[in-house]
Amino acid sequence: MVQSDCAPTLSHSFAWAAPPSTIIPVQSEHILTEAPPAADRRVTYGKDPNQFIDVRIPSAKGPHPLVIFIHGGYWRARYDLTHAGHLCHALKLHGFASCNVECRRVGNSGGAWPGTFEDVRSAYRFIAQSAEQLHFNLDRSLVAGHSAGGQLAMCLAAHEPKVHSVLSLAGVLDLRRGWELHLSHDAVSEFLGGSPQQVPEHYKEASPIELSIRKAKQKLVHGKQDEVVPFEIAQRYFDHKKQDGEDVELISPAGAGHFELIDPGSKPWREIERIIQSLLSPGVPSR
Repeated sequence: MVQSDCAPTLSHSFAWAAPPSTIIPVQSEHILTEAPPAADRRVTYGKDPNQFIDVRIPSAKGPHPLVIFIHGGYWRARYDLTHAGHLCHALKLHGFASCNVECRRVGNSGGAWPGTFEDVRSAYRFIAQSAEQLHFNLDRSLVAGHSAGGQLAMCLAAHEPKVHSVLSLAGVLDLRRGWELHLSHDAVSEFLGGSPQQVPEHYKEASPIELSIRKAKQKLVHGKQDEVVPFEIAQRYFDHKKQDGEDVELISPAGAGHFELIDPGSKPWREIERIIQSLLSPGVPSR
């Protein structure tokens, strides 16, 4: 179902849970509380209120190169897609269409694993089926995600063979290590329904480091100053995948923390934009 003239509202203040003794230096916090420019359209891919996509389309004639974006928030219902609208609007100004995907999350009926990922797959298939109507060029498309959304993006690349380019921004790509580190007050355990000992099959199904992603070009961007998702997770993932022969590259912009990677006003954003441009350039088919 397609709706128009979407104007999303900022329903809450986005705050990451960290141990009380930890101070997280967030230089780009304004994007978490300021409403972004409105999306052009909101489309629904299911009947649940959380199964929708905010679409932004450049003013030029299409079809347009496309970024399918999955927001972060440690998979929790209290964090929605609103803050990712800043990034998606910046992509629109650069000539890229974007689909900002919402899904059921921990705390929503049917959320957590596997429901959250099932929603992401459904959204991806809906986008592919609606590409002509929405003026998307699927031959120049990629899937990207931030933080928990990076995990979902990589998981999608593992399960959907038509995903040929995937970009993880500070992604939680090793869920076993995330569980060991008790990230965001045991967010991984909440999402997967228990520890690796209690639900080992969920970790095998959901953790990108344990999945084969041989058909997709993988770009990882992770700041060494990130105190929300430690850089070591990206490094471990890169080392493992490189040894396994997958097409993976790890980039660490100078001075980047966690939220700078999705803030179009930050210095690291220039590097993100360059990477997206390279993945969507006409000479590099993405599917």
